[in-house]
Amino acid sequence: MSRTSSGPEWSGDMLTKPEMVEAFSTQLRGVLKSQAAFVAEVRQEAEAMWKANRPEGYSSFEAWWRHRWVVGPFREIQEHLEEAAKLTFDLEARYRKGRHEIPAARQAAALEKKQAKQAPQISGGSAAVPPKPVEPPTAGSAPRDFLELVNRERSA
Repeated sequence: MSRTSSGPEWSGDMLTKPEMVEAFSTQLRGVLKSQAAFVAEVRQEAEAMWKANRPEGYSSFEAWWRHRWVVGPFREIQEHLEEAAKLTFDLEARYRKGRHEIPAARQAAALEKKQAKQAPQISGGSAAVPPKPVEPPTAGSAPRDFLELVNRERSA
Protein backbone atom coordinates (compact mmCIF):
# COMPACT_ATOMS: atom_id res chain seq x y z
CA MET A 1 0.00 0.00 0.00
CA SER A 2 1.55 3.30 -1.04
CA ARG A 3 0.72 6.78 0.07
CA THR A 4 0.14 9.55 -2.40
CA SER A 5 0.92 12.37 0.00
CA SER A 6 4.34 13.96 0.05
CA GLY A 7 4.86 13.01 3.71
CA PRO A 8 7.11 10.15 4.79
CA GLU A 9 5.85 6.59 5.17
CA TRP A 10 5.50 5.48 8.77
CA SER A 11 8.01 2.99 10.11
CA GLY A 12 9.04 1.97 13.59
CA ASP A 13 12.58 3.23 13.12
CA MET A 14 11.27 6.80 13.27
CA LEU A 15 11.13 6.51 17.06
CA THR A 16 14.68 5.28 17.68
CA LYS A 17 16.00 8.47 19.28
CA PRO A 18 14.79 10.28 22.40
CA GLU A 19 14.44 13.61 20.58
CA MET A 20 12.16 11.95 18.01
CA VAL A 21 9.91 10.54 20.73
CA GLU A 22 9.95 13.89 22.52
CA ALA A 23 8.89 15.71 19.34
CA PHE A 24 6.22 13.10 18.57
CA SER A 25 4.71 13.17 22.06
CA THR A 26 4.81 16.99 22.16
CA GLN A 27 2.95 17.20 18.85
CA LEU A 28 0.47 14.52 19.87
CA ARG A 29 -0.15 16.31 23.17
CA GLY A 30 -0.85 19.55 21.30
CA VAL A 31 -3.33 17.87 18.96
CA LEU A 32 -5.13 16.14 21.82
CA LYS A 33 -5.35 19.37 23.82
CA SER A 34 -6.76 21.28 20.86
CA GLN A 35 -9.37 18.56 20.27
CA ALA A 36 -10.30 18.60 23.97
CA ALA A 37 -10.72 22.38 23.76
CA PHE A 38 -12.96 21.97 20.69
CA VAL A 39 -15.16 19.42 22.48
CA ALA A 40 -15.32 21.73 25.53
CA GLU A 41 -16.60 24.57 23.33
CA VAL A 42 -19.27 22.34 21.77
CA ARG A 43 -20.23 21.12 25.24
CA GLN A 44 -20.57 24.68 26.57
CA GLU A 45 -22.73 25.66 23.62
CA ALA A 46 -24.90 22.56 24.02
CA GLU A 47 -25.38 23.29 27.71
CA ALA A 48 -26.23 26.95 27.10
CA MET A 49 -28.58 26.09 24.24
CA TRP A 50 -30.40 23.49 26.31
CA LYS A 51 -30.79 25.83 29.29
CA ALA A 52 -32.00 28.71 27.12
CA ASN A 53 -34.40 26.55 25.07
CA ARG A 54 -35.72 24.07 27.59
CA PRO A 55 -38.58 22.18 25.91
CA GLU A 56 -42.00 22.83 27.29
CA GLY A 57 -43.94 20.04 28.84
CA TYR A 58 -40.98 18.50 30.68
CA SER A 59 -40.89 18.35 34.44
CA SER A 60 -37.73 19.74 36.02
CA PHE A 61 -36.41 16.20 36.62
CA GLU A 62 -37.11 15.13 33.03
CA ALA A 63 -35.48 18.29 31.70
CA TRP A 64 -32.42 17.63 33.88
CA TRP A 65 -32.31 14.01 32.73
CA ARG A 66 -32.48 14.90 29.03
CA HIS A 67 -29.90 17.65 29.50
CA ARG A 68 -27.59 15.10 31.10
CA TRP A 69 -28.25 12.71 28.21
CA VAL A 70 -27.24 15.38 25.69
CA VAL A 71 -24.23 16.86 27.48
CA GLY A 72 -22.87 13.73 29.20
CA PRO A 73 -21.11 12.23 26.17
CA PHE A 74 -19.34 15.53 25.47
CA ARG A 75 -18.01 15.58 29.03
CA GLU A 76 -16.77 11.99 28.75
CA ILE A 77 -15.08 12.62 25.40
CA GLN A 78 -13.40 15.73 26.79
CA GLU A 79 -12.14 13.81 29.84
CA HIS A 80 -10.77 11.00 27.65
CA LEU A 81 -8.92 13.46 25.42
CA GLU A 82 -7.42 15.24 28.44
CA GLU A 83 -6.35 11.90 29.93
CA ALA A 84 -4.79 10.86 26.62
CA ALA A 85 -2.80 14.11 26.56
CA LYS A 86 -1.49 13.32 30.05
CA LEU A 87 -0.47 9.82 28.93
CA THR A 88 1.91 11.29 26.35
CA PHE A 89 4.23 12.18 29.25
CA ASP A 90 4.23 8.50 30.28
CA LEU A 91 4.91 7.49 26.68
CA GLU A 92 7.95 9.73 26.54
CA ALA A 93 9.29 8.73 29.97
CA ARG A 94 8.80 4.99 29.45
CA TYR A 95 10.47 5.10 26.05
CA ARG A 96 13.46 7.04 27.35
CA LYS A 97 13.83 4.78 30.37
CA GLY A 98 13.18 1.46 28.60
CA ARG A 99 15.17 2.11 25.44
CA HIS A 100 18.04 4.26 26.70
CA GLU A 101 18.51 4.62 30.46
CA ILE A 102 18.06 0.97 31.53
CA PRO A 103 20.13 -0.51 28.64
CA ALA A 104 22.89 2.07 29.24
CA ALA A 105 22.97 1.20 32.95
CA ARG A 106 23.08 -2.53 32.14
CA GLN A 107 25.84 -2.01 29.62
CA ALA A 108 27.83 0.06 32.11
CA ALA A 109 27.39 -2.62 34.79
CA ALA A 110 28.44 -5.37 32.37
CA LEU A 111 31.49 -3.36 31.30
CA GLU A 112 32.40 -2.73 34.92
CA LYS A 113 32.03 -6.43 35.71
CA LYS A 114 34.17 -7.34 32.70
CA GLN A 115 36.85 -4.85 33.72
CA ALA A 116 36.83 -6.22 37.27
CA LYS A 117 37.52 -9.71 35.92
CA GLN A 118 40.28 -8.47 33.61
CA ALA A 119 41.87 -6.11 36.17
CA PRO A 120 44.45 -8.62 37.50
CA GLN A 121 45.48 -9.57 33.94
CA ILE A 122 45.91 -6.05 32.61
CA SER A 123 48.45 -3.87 34.37
CA GLY A 124 47.98 -0.67 32.36
CA GLY A 125 46.40 0.82 29.28
CA SER A 126 43.38 2.87 28.47
CA ALA A 127 40.13 1.78 30.04
CA ALA A 128 36.90 1.94 28.06
CA VAL A 129 34.49 4.58 29.30
CA PRO A 130 31.01 3.24 30.09
CA PRO A 131 28.19 4.92 28.17
CA LYS A 132 26.32 7.67 29.97
CA PRO A 133 22.56 7.36 30.46
CA VAL A 134 20.41 9.65 28.36
CA GLU A 135 19.47 12.83 30.19
CA PRO A 136 15.74 13.63 30.38
CA PRO A 137 14.83 16.66 28.25
CA THR A 138 14.83 20.00 29.98
CA ALA A 139 11.81 22.29 29.99
CA GLY A 140 13.85 25.02 28.31
CA SER A 141 14.66 22.98 25.21
CA ALA A 142 13.13 24.28 22.00
CA PRO A 143 10.12 22.23 20.82
CA ARG A 144 10.76 20.40 17.58
CA ASP A 145 8.46 19.15 14.90
CA PHE A 146 8.38 15.35 14.70
CA LEU A 147 8.01 15.16 10.92
CA GLU A 148 10.77 17.74 10.48
CA LEU A 149 13.10 15.50 12.49
CA VAL A 150 12.03 12.46 10.43
CA ASN A 151 12.69 14.26 7.15
CA ARG A 152 16.07 15.49 8.40
CA GLU A 153 16.95 11.95 9.54
CA ARG A 154 16.01 10.42 6.18
CA SER A 155 17.88 13.03 4.16
CA ALA A 156 21.07 12.54 6.18
